[in-house]
Amino acid sequence: MAPFALALAVVLITFFLEATATILNSSSMKPRPPKGFEDVYDIDKYANSQDYQRTTSEFTLISSIIQLALLLCFWLLGGFDWLYGLSQDWQLGDLSRGLLVIAIIAAANWVVGLPFSIYDTFSIEERFGFNKTTPATFAADQLKSILLGALIGLPLIAGILWIFINVSNAWLWAWLGMTVFTLTLSYLAPRFIMPLFYKFTPLEEGELKTAINKMADSCDFPVTEVYVIDGSRRSSKANAFFTGFGKNRKIALFDTLIDNHSTEELVAVLAHEIGHCKLRHVVQQMILGVLQTGLLLYLLNFFITHVELYQAFKIDIGTGEFPYHFGLIFFMILYGPVGLLTGLITNKLSRIHEFQADAYAAKVTGSPLALVSALKKLTADSLGNLTPHPFQVFMHYSHPPTPKRVAALKQL
Repeated sequence: MAPFALALAVVLITFFLEATATILNSSSMKPRPPKGFEDVYDIDKYANSQDYQRTTSEFTLISSIIQLALLLCFWLLGGFDWLYGLSQDWQLGDLSRGLLVIAIIAAANWVVGLPFSIYDTFSIEERFGFNKTTPATFAADQLKSILLGALIGLPLIAGILWIFINVSNAWLWAWLGMTVFTLTLSYLAPRFIMPLFYKFTPLEEGELKTAINKMADSCDFPVTEVYVIDGSRRSSKANAFFTGFGKNRKIALFDTLIDNHSTEELVAVLAHEIGHCKLRHVVQQMILGVLQTGLLLYLLNFFITHVELYQAFKIDIGTGEFPYHFGLIFFMILYGPVGLLTGLITNKLSRIHEFQADAYAAKVTGSPLALVSALKKLTADSLGNLTPHPFQVFMHYSHPPTPKRVAALKQL
């Protein structure tokens, strides 16, 4: 099969699988909530959740079709070859030229995606009562994201390109660099990046903080501070997470989570998160992520040194050196099937971990009832899908559907 036909088939097959999962998921909805969820879903609220799921599924499918069409038009009309020829005239070194090309592609991708992001935030999320983001906050978030992408992403890409241009066994050195970068960023992000978007306020002394610290102590899980995040500035949806390592762990709770749940429910949710740490799930997922990065870079190292990759995207490099920056772009476009395959593995493991962390929380708190109540409320408040199609779960769900988690907890 010709390189172009093979590359096109990869892109279309990946899209077909994603579209199939979305369509099946949208068609799997039931007219009534599963048994046991009547206390958090009345008929009207459940109908609203079904409407929300259908709307988001349709929006996902339509936006994917439009973005695929734009990619195919640019590709088939020789857009990549045009950009390649244009970049050859720039009086720049290989590294600077590569960074500028990637920045142009990233900017174009942002421009294409911006209308969809605006519609999702100010139409869909607004319609269903989730959006709390003002246009000013949205614009500020976009600007901050662009600046962070430039300050963090461009140096990272520059390092990868430099390694592939100048170093033997490039994928190994790039893998080492990416691993160090990822671990460093995971440590620094909660301290320096998230505060750019959210305000962290120490939780006031009181019943909730006392209960959290007591539960953490019983788990031998020292916590240095508990923070409240102003998530309600952007959305009514709730979340909670841990930051830090070792004896410097901190808990972050969205204000929306605190407002809608009892102390017992909040303690159960945090016990679940502690379970991930105590059962070494975080370490396992981190190791798996490092291995995935190694696989990605090994495949990248293989493909970007083959002229067929560039031919597939209608670039004629002749007898010149490989333009690794274009190779990186093309490889990421074609990485879809491999990403889906590795995602199946990581998501399956993650779903197993969720069941285990649920069981840990039930054991620590002495009863599964508080966590059951919290899970049901979280799903109802976010209009979550109680009956996702098994294929969608298989493809994309990192958490088991809520009814399955509730059933497993009740068996305890």
